[in-house]
Amino acid sequence: MSYNVTLIPGDGIGPEISDAARRVIDAAGVDIRWEEVEAGEAVISRYGTPLPDYVLESIRRNGVALKGPLTTPVGKGFRSVNVTLRQELNLFANVRPARNLPGIESRYKNVDLIVVRENTEDLYAGIEHRVGRDAAESIKIITREASERIVRYAFDLAVKQGRKKVTAVHKANIMKLTDGLFLECARRVARDYPDIEFEDMIVDAMCMKLVQTPEKYDVLVLPNLYGDIVSDLCAGLVGGLGVAPGANIGEGAAVFEPVHGSAPKHAGLNRVNPLAIILSGVMMLQHLGEDGAAGRIMKAVAAVLEEGRNLTYDLGGSSSTSEMAGAIIARL
Repeated sequence: MSYNVTLIPGDGIGPEISDAARRVIDAAGVDIRWEEVEAGEAVISRYGTPLPDYVLESIRRNGVALKGPLTTPVGKGFRSVNVTLRQELNLFANVRPARNLPGIESRYKNVDLIVVRENTEDLYAGIEHRVGRDAAESIKIITREASERIVRYAFDLAVKQGRKKVTAVHKANIMKLTDGLFLECARRVARDYPDIEFEDMIVDAMCMKLVQTPEKYDVLVLPNLYGDIVSDLCAGLVGGLGVAPGANIGEGAAVFEPVHGSAPKHAGLNRVNPLAIILSGVMMLQHLGEDGAAGRIMKAVAAVLEEGRNLTYDLGGSSSTSEMAGAIIARL
């Protein structure tokens, strides 16, 4: 089969690592016609927005996109392009696996879990305003529809991947109405999956447990803000954001992206580890039903990591971004 896929290179290091991922995916033998579109800081002067309409139109048309990191200003400037993409395309499920890879140093072993994060509401939606001169208010919205949908997605994913347990993470002891509704929905949906173990855990306790015994957890399902924070914590368990892939899944479209940011100070230096976006590409291939190609890439990645000769500086080597990608391609 052949596929049309939107490619958004991104800001900062995005173009370098996106090119590496495209080369690896093409070498795996999948017939992909890449439709490259620009978004982010580079297009603001031309279009007055970091997310021109043609980007959304391309993703809607193709149904699948691979995206490099896009810069989000801190405390000022334009709204997050990532948040806008998720809301405009109704990409309600953010999926972030965290598993140990061979050759990647970590304090932990046998970590293999998936964070499933609700992607459209909660505090992370950024609905906020000033209250007078000296205060600001952010609005936390949790709905039954979105909560049931994301919990069901998590259970369906557990069934599909042969996983055994789903943990719903919340703060319903304090936010009894909002997180209370999320927890209520999780408990109700769990009854439809009697073969999957279900538990719920308060988010602060969850963070403690993850740094004590992460190997005990399988699928975590969380509201938007907790999911963003906990997924970075889980990336830290297995080597950091440089090895953390992600997916944003909706009913009509899916966007795959590394969890890390655009690292502008490294832009153009050809030195950054491309694994996170390559592994995001693996998730994309699995989404397309190309499990064989996805498996071949994973075996090639594992071989390069175990050999240790073609690694970037953050992985303890001295190879460039393109050299590491070339080593993976050679293994393919």
